[in-house]
Amino acid sequence: MKTSIKIILLVLGLSILNSCGRKFTETKPVRNNITETVFASGILVPDNQYNLTAQNDGYLVKLNFIEGDTVKAGTILAIIENKQNDANAIGANALLAIAGANIAPNAPALKQLSANIDLGKLKLKEDSVQAERYKKLYQEKSVSKLDYENMELALANSKSSLTALQENYKLLQQQAEQQLISQKSQTDVNIVLKENNEIKAVIGGKVFQKQKQLGDYVKKGDVIAVIGNQDYIYAKLSIDETNISKIKLGQNVILQLNTNKAKDYNGVVTEIYPAFDDQAQSFYCKVRFMDQLDFKISGTQLQANIVIGTKNNILVIPKIYLGYGNKVNVKGKGAVTIQTGFVSNDLVEVISGLDENSVITTN
Repeated sequence: MKTSIKIILLVLGLSILNSCGRKFTETKPVRNNITETVFASGILVPDNQYNLTAQNDGYLVKLNFIEGDTVKAGTILAIIENKQNDANAIGANALLAIAGANIAPNAPALKQLSANIDLGKLKLKEDSVQAERYKKLYQEKSVSKLDYENMELALANSKSSLTALQENYKLLQQQAEQQLISQKSQTDVNIVLKENNEIKAVIGGKVFQKQKQLGDYVKKGDVIAVIGNQDYIYAKLSIDETNISKIKLGQNVILQLNTNKAKDYNGVVTEIYPAFDDQAQSFYCKVRFMDQLDFKISGTQLQANIVIGTKNNILVIPKIYLGYGNKVNVKGKGAVTIQTGFVSNDLVEVISGLDENSVITTN
């Protein structure tokens, strides 16, 4: 970024031997008041500006705004047609209904297991009666030991089978509950994806830019519009890294919009951004307008001079008289090395080596 120093001064008393369009040959140092500024370029930015972006891929089938509209937070500004999301949402709802039915007591699988459990309980009851009967008969020596043991084995099998049926019922019920939770989660995800087809204003404000048209195909992340606070417009300035250390909060700024360079606006530095922009290779600062801004179009380019200091009654010479190594030609003395201070595009501050009676020449 081109950085320059603007000097606000009135130079009086310069001795010019050739003033009719010819080059200066001699002059004397003079004292003046100067104001040092840092030049910066920038743009107008609305407060709380953000990009309204697409959350899904698809065609824009509805746009409910035009540039300049004022919109409220939550207002649906655009609709994207995404048939896949619509189909997924319908399918997820259907599967959720099935999962909900599978967990009910009258669900076919649970109902069948419940019936088997009832049969198992009945068989266990019958085998228990038979086992008690065989026990008495064995004690009376009316049946063999083998018959009695077989009956005891049948009773144990009935108990084991009933326990297995009951555990299977719990497992099936648990699996049905897990499927319901999983399907409900998937349904919620699909509802969100479907809702993302409706693009809503995140924060209320003015639509400064409309970047897509009805029927355009957009991808997730594409900017559809730029929205911001129309009541507060500030200047965002790019500051070269060699000058950022000079910028302080509260410094006065003189701004000119490129749309009307004849008019100056007063501003003040209110924020210095903490990060360096690698892409733009610059720092940024925020300037609040102190004067009423009569042109409020986002992105309008501007230029500014940030006042970083003032020096009063300092000795200066035209820069064209300063040679390499801070040497100047003093009449009657030849080359003299001087100590310089502030250097602008046109003038050089003289700290030592010259006085107001010195005559310097370009020859």
